[in-house]
Amino acid sequence: MSLSVDVFLREPDGRLRIVDVPEGRDDSAGFESWRTVVWGSEAVRAAGARFLPVLAGDDLEVEVDDVAAFLREVTLLRDRLDAITEATRGPREFEEHRRGLVRRLRNLEVAALHARMIEGGVIVW
Repeated sequence: MSLSVDVFLREPDGRLRIVDVPEGRDDSAGFESWRTVVWGSEAVRAAGARFLPVLAGDDLEVEVDDVAAFLREVTLLRDRLDAITEATRGPREFEEHRRGLVRRLRNLEVAALHARMIEGGVIVW
């Protein structure tokens, strides 16, 4: 199983309407194990993340008003990429794990930028 990142619009009744992923876009937010091993890790928390560590216990819904703060968190983690890579890599080689983190952070960023354009939110599940 893998984590996916999608954009949603909140319906008047409170339900989420998931927006179709554009053709060619990668919606991977990592492996299911990344909920705790990466996004919920002490390294990510120590960097100051407040959104992605939610994944350690639940799916993450970033409401429209929080998308800008979520984008700042992605940038914050990217700025601390090497430390997070080293702390969360497990059996993978450093460069392989780093490439995976770069890819997933970019996917999160692209989804958040799309959400901001359409005044939607981001869900990681």
